[in-house]
Amino acid sequence: MTQLSLDQATALAERALRQAGASAAMAASTARALVRADAQGLAGHGLSRVPQYGTHLRNGRADGAALATVARRKGAALLVDAHQGLAFPACDLAVQEAVRTARELGVCFAGVTNSHHCGVLVDHLRSVAEAGMVGLGFANSPAAMPAAGGKHPVFGTNPVAAIFPRKDAPPLMIDLSLSEVARGKLMLAAKDGKAIPLGWALDANGQPTTDPKAGMLGSMLPVGAATSPKGAILALMVELLVTATIGARFGFEASSFFVDAGNQPRIGQAFIVIDPGALAGSDVYYERMEAVISEMLIDDGVRLAGARRLALEQQAQRSGITIPDALFSQLTQLAA
Repeated sequence: MTQLSLDQATALAERALRQAGASAAMAASTARALVRADAQGLAGHGLSRVPQYGTHLRNGRADGAALATVARRKGAALLVDAHQGLAFPACDLAVQEAVRTARELGVCFAGVTNSHHCGVLVDHLRSVAEAGMVGLGFANSPAAMPAAGGKHPVFGTNPVAAIFPRKDAPPLMIDLSLSEVARGKLMLAAKDGKAIPLGWALDANGQPTTDPKAGMLGSMLPVGAATSPKGAILALMVELLVTATIGARFGFEASSFFVDAGNQPRIGQAFIVIDPGALAGSDVYYERMEAVISEMLIDDGVRLAGARRLALEQQAQRSGITIPDALFSQLTQLAA
């Protein structure tokens, strides 16, 4: 394993993305997000994505020169066009505008269309909590899960996220994929030559598999699929929210992120920002937040949402991150 400080890791990722064709701003935004993911122990959304993004930039699946813009605005709703670039600058712009609008109007819905893989969804909401507001996030991705009762992939793993600020403590951070596990875990298992547990994925014939490569060629199972269709129904809800309302592509219309050749995914993300001051008021909001947290912590062993990843991030800020030697060598070559 190779040890890197966060600054070293960010600079390395930034150089590799620049060499692949990303603009300076796009490379910087993307590198920061990927290193933050690794710092939180989320390697599937971390530096392991740089070679994938770089290939997409070189193959035209993502436009490194794209500049995200606000394409449409009406009242408390706005649409950001990523123009087929990497998702991070577009999401940055959408959340920035959503916070500004919510501060004025109390709430904002910001969609991002013509986008790409957006990494750790809740991290896009960090600035929302810093502004004392509540944030919700939704995203779709290339088809990886079947509809309820189906076998072929229709929906992406379609993560949902939320952030709730606290007055004198780190925010609660909720981030979950609607598949049983994130697809990045299959990618890492395939790279490491490891089996996956039954219940994570189906092969191309719709049969349960422990082979991560077969699972990536087949479909992921929705959360709770063994006992209920609820996960698939939630995935449908997110799919419609981030496509039909903002004009992005459905997951089944986008080529997989895990192949080099394919179309520009043009998928979507959506962010909702709410100012508690426009409703019950900030003082009531913070009092209610601490009341429920105090009740939760009566029981030993309760872990607050996001606490573990924030603790890992703080540790990484002091001691850095470790990545596999093979990945470090690959990134070094890409950055040269």
